[in-house]
Amino acid sequence: MAPKPPPPPWDLLQQASARMGGELDKGARALAQSALSKLDVVSREEFDAQSALLKRTQERVIELENTLEALAKALEEGNSEA
Repeated sequence: MAPKPPPPPWDLLQQASARMGGELDKGARALAQSALSKLDVVSREEFDAQSALLKRTQERVIELENTLEALAKALEEGNSEA
């Protein structure tokens, strides 16, 4: 008869957490927060603010490109009349 395979790691963690009264979950959460704080990440609010700023900037660039194109066209038409 073949030996029974070990349970998945998440089952072991769940069992250990249940026996420790949830202390393992708190420790894992603290460890994850500590790891994330060492990474160079931004908050969701900062990300959303930067995304909005980028969108406004892109719209302004398109507007300026259209204005420049219209001015260049007007200049060419003015030079061809002379």
